[in-house]
Amino acid sequence: MNSTIIVALISLVGTIMGSLGGILVSSKLTNYRIEQLEKKVDKHNNFAEKIPILKTKIDMLNQRIKELEYEEKI
Repeated sequence: MNSTIIVALISLVGTIMGSLGGILVSSKLTNYRIEQLEKKVDKHNNFAEKIPILKTKIDMLNQRIKELEYEEKI
């Protein structure tokens, strides 16, 4: 076989391996970043669920304060 053909085949194999390696590394990084974003979204969702509960408690406390202020005036 001609040495030029052997060099071309070795270059082809190297190029294919390098491309596949880059694709795998990029895929792993993308998956990692997606997982991190999902964790942030989960934290946000937990916080969003607590807001209506806090609003209800604040409303109850405000009502109690109004009652106490009214009783104090009497």
